[in-house]
Amino acid sequence: MKLAIGNDHSALAIKAEVIEHLNERGDVELVDVGTNSPESFDYAVSAYRVARLVADGEVDGGILICGTGVGISLAANKVHGIRACVCSEPYSAELSKRHNNSNIICFGARVVGPEVAKQIVDAWMDAEFEGGRHARRVAQIMEIEQTQHLSC
Repeated sequence: MKLAIGNDHSALAIKAEVIEHLNERGDVELVDVGTNSPESFDYAVSAYRVARLVADGEVDGGILICGTGVGISLAANKVHGIRACVCSEPYSAELSKRHNNSNIICFGARVVGPEVAKQIVDAWMDAEFEGGRHARRVAQIMEIEQTQHLSC
């Protein structure tokens, strides 16, 4: 699996731990879009970089980390075709993939610790989209994105 990972300045330490964990898993190729500096960095930049790689099919998915996970997920979701979900525990991360076919997982460096972050990433990576009734719902989400309407 090939993943892109990005962050703002608040998430440097937790990103390093997540990268180490993913390297230990051995089943992931990572593209780190930054930042790798403690200087103030706008999360929207990393969100856009990761989301573009995912939307363009250059990577299979993405991981985004900012202070809360909220801002970076909002920015990523502005890119057509992205379903970025902010999760603070593994169960929601798993279901975001199984039910919503999320293609980016987000979390907050100020919300979760490194061990929970690793569990979130593992749960998301190990889950598979179930399709079925969930495919219809994901299609509805994409219809709203494309047309700004939902045929009900």
